[in-house]
Amino acid sequence: MGAGYKTVSGGDILAHASKLALKRKRRRAYFRGRWAEMVAGLLLRAKGYQILARGYRKPVGEVDIIARRGHVLVAIEVKSRERFVDALEAISPKQRRRIARALQAFLQERPDLQGLDLRFDVLLVTSFRHLPRHIEAAWE
Repeated sequence: MGAGYKTVSGGDILAHASKLALKRKRRRAYFRGRWAEMVAGLLLRAKGYQILARGYRKPVGEVDIIARRGHVLVAIEVKSRERFVDALEAISPKQRRRIARALQAFLQERPDLQGLDLRFDVLLVTSFRHLPRHIEAAWE
C-alpha cells in the first residue's frame, strides 16, 4: 500500500453504514417533528389560540408551543408518531416536569401573563390522513 492509504475492515464499513443510517433516521425524525409542530400551530390558531412562543428552551426545560386562549396559558407538547397511543406514551414524567419548569421560566419573563390559569396539553400528530388529536389538560 502507498502512503495515505488505510486498510478498512468489514466491521469498519458496517459501523460507518450504521452511523449513516442512524443519522438519516434522526434527520427524518427532526423534520417530522418540525412538520408536526407547524400542523399543531395551524390547528391551534384555527381553534382560537394565540401562539406566544414556539420551541421555547431554557436550561430547566423546553416547551414546543406556548399559547393563550382567554384566561388560560397553555404549554403544548407536540408528539408525532405512527399511532396516537405511541405518541401519548412518549411523554415521560421527567419530560412533564421539564415542561412545567420551562413554563414557569416563561412566566418569569412575561409578568403580564401572571394570574392566568395554567394548563398542559398534548397535541398528537400521526399522518396526513388523520386530523391531529388535541388533548386538553393532559396532566396537572
